[in-house]
Amino acid sequence: MTTPRTFRSLVAAATTALLAPALAGPALAESPSHVRATSTARASVDALPAVTARAETPVLHDDDAGGNADADDPAIWRNAAAPGRSLVVATAKEGGLRVYDLDARPVQTIAAPPAEHEGEAPGRFNNVDLVHGMRLSSGRADLAVTSDRGHDRLRFYRIDRDRAGGPLVDVTDPAAPAVFSRDQAEIDEQRTAYGLATWTDPSSGRSYAVVSRRERTTLTLLELLPAAGGKVTYRTVRTVDLPSSFRLPDGTSWSPCAEPDELPQVEGMVVDPADGTLYAGQEDVGIWRVRADLRGTPELIDKVREYGVPGTYDEQTEECTPGADPGFGGTRLTADVEGLTLVTEADGDGYLLASSQGDDTFAAYDREREDDNEYEGGFRVAPGTTLDGSEECDGAAALNAPLGSRYPRGLLVVQDGHDSPADGDRPSTDFKFVDLGKVLDALDD
Repeated sequence: MTTPRTFRSLVAAATTALLAPALAGPALAESPSHVRATSTARASVDALPAVTARAETPVLHDDDAGGNADADDPAIWRNAAAPGRSLVVATAKEGGLRVYDLDARPVQTIAAPPAEHEGEAPGRFNNVDLVHGMRLSSGRADLAVTSDRGHDRLRFYRIDRDRAGGPLVDVTDPAAPAVFSRDQAEIDEQRTAYGLATWTDPSSGRSYAVVSRRERTTLTLLELLPAAGGKVTYRTVRTVDLPSSFRLPDGTSWSPCAEPDELPQVEGMVVDPADGTLYAGQEDVGIWRVRADLRGTPELIDKVREYGVPGTYDEQTEECTPGADPGFGGTRLTADVEGLTLVTEADGDGYLLASSQGDDTFAAYDREREDDNEYEGGFRVAPGTTLDGSEECDGAAALNAPLGSRYPRGLLVVQDGHDSPADGDRPSTDFKFVDLGKVLDALDD
């Protein structure tokens, strides 16, 4: 996501303090320890290996002329019969869904549903994930599942690569319930379905989605169910809340600064299909590990650098002013923690990748829980000779499987929050396609 103004101000201030010593004024010059920390943080980012994009999608503009389309989250669907004809399905918020081929060319555009009544929010597709081989009343099908934040619903699209009119067709049950809200008044408050990760239980064959709630710490487990006429619906299994307040080593209590009544939300999530582990990025806190059935106790496996930094919210400016850093944060992630994705290997090894949005990098953790998801390194998607890199990345998706001649070692797709060159002051976003083999080589060096 794009960080809300309150957190964006705090994160920007903290990130500038950490990563922009050249901009330091007298207040920074008065603190030699701060200058040393700044230099260390900047050096750690610059030392990360860089990879470049092989292709990029057409730019999207989040304004009236651009249909309020804002690139957010991708998923990679592999065409087993013809891997070179695989697809990338991606959310564009009010711009709906976009489908691309492996050259990043548009294949299909699906509009988000409009507001049902005047004054209500229109559809807004936030995150997307895939379900493979779900049994519907019309037969088994691969599905793209997206969180419709505007209407507090999940929406489902059957994937048929060669279907006339485009590979995706809407199979959402019209009677599917709101995910969190009890009525339209609650939906209008927009504390609605936000982040999304799907998984299928190998022991039962049942498919699920874990969905987070905007501006809340809530996660809910939904079972995906076939409905009449080849449609798909869902039911709530259980709901849990992650912490919103944290006890620091000095005995004090800390919560990320935010507008009144806003809690630190989760967006980026992914489930490891091998063991049913959910990894969830609480944007201004860090990465949690918990069972995907939402049983058991969540564990915080890494923290953002800003963890523990106090902030004061100013109602006049609607911004947060950060205080002194007590030094309780992590060293690899700069808020927000955003897109989480897995690079899986046949032997159970691989990586958990996380977008460190605040410093335009990606962190890689060991996939195996036996190794406690230890940090393995990081990388940047940097500008190349013809394409720009990825800045303020939201969603990311990796697939470690051959995808024809273009990506014989797999593909990484990342959102770019600031496409360059920009079209004046228009908000410009897109998706970058990166050779996953290059990423793995960079992490192995």
